[in-house]
Amino acid sequence: MNILITGCAGFIGYSLATKLLKNKEIKLFGFDNLNKFYSVKLKKKRLSNLKKNKNFKFYKIDLTNKKKLSNLFQNEKIDIIFHFAAQAGVRYVSSHPEKFIKSNILGFHNLLNTSKNYNIKKFFYASSSSVYGDSNKFPVDEKSSLNPKNIYGLSKKLNEEYIKINFNKKTKYIGLRFFTVYGEWGRPDMLILKYLDYAKKNKTLYLNNSGNHWRDFTYIDDVTKILSKLISQEFKKNEIYNICSNRPILIKNLISYLIKKTGYDKIKNVDLNNFEVFKTHGKNLKLRKKINFSKYSNFKNNVDKTIFWFKKYNHLI
Repeated sequence: MNILITGCAGFIGYSLATKLLKNKEIKLFGFDNLNKFYSVKLKKKRLSNLKKNKNFKFYKIDLTNKKKLSNLFQNEKIDIIFHFAAQAGVRYVSSHPEKFIKSNILGFHNLLNTSKNYNIKKFFYASSSSVYGDSNKFPVDEKSSLNPKNIYGLSKKLNEEYIKINFNKKTKYIGLRFFTVYGEWGRPDMLILKYLDYAKKNKTLYLNNSGNHWRDFTYIDDVTKILSKLISQEFKKNEIYNICSNRPILIKNLISYLIKKTGYDKIKNVDLNNFEVFKTHGKNLKLRKKINFSKYSNFKNNVDKTIFWFKKYNHLI
């Protein structure tokens, strides 16, 4: 089985690649543009780990480069795609909206159009809990209304809608609405690793809404187990799945736990900003029924593992 992972030097792409490469029957191709949104040193370390496996082949490609995309598909037979390459970072939206349009919309179009010319069996693509926006009823399920409140969420909503009008009938397209994925090898701009980095540097952490908001944290190992199970599933039609734990955590409680573990409390409370949602809480019943997955790992244990990883690898951030 030949699998392509776009954004293979990113958090989810790298983590899934690492898991799949344990299966000797899988040949894995990955591409990434290694942009400077966050530490390139961290991305290169992830990539160097993957390159140790003989069943992995890397291409440096940007989604906007149609020629390189086309060459990859011509040179390699691809059965399944996991598309994670995109501009991330909700807070980055306000200062760099054009990057989200270029990567998440134009880039998605380029990959979709190119892959349509080849016999791709399944095309998994990253969506986000951001498509829901601020909801009044929780948990949200895949049929809940979509009201994104920033360009990042809008770009993911457009990806889902674009599939409906621009697709290959021989391919099944599976949207993955990720809810706050965290853990080892994670993104430094996200809360847990950002807190640990600020603690190390003794910098003041500005806490949005004084921590009085909720996030449905989903541990990276749970995510990769879910995705690897989805590979073998049959789909009668194009589908969307919430990838979430269905266990929202109050940010204030998370911060209290981190303070207890590290002793760092140089925190300044600030008002809720207008581009982040107050609460994310996803319903995962559809997913659990599909893959018979119900055992999500313990949140505090996973935070502890993340802290342990940071102590070893903080020089990469």
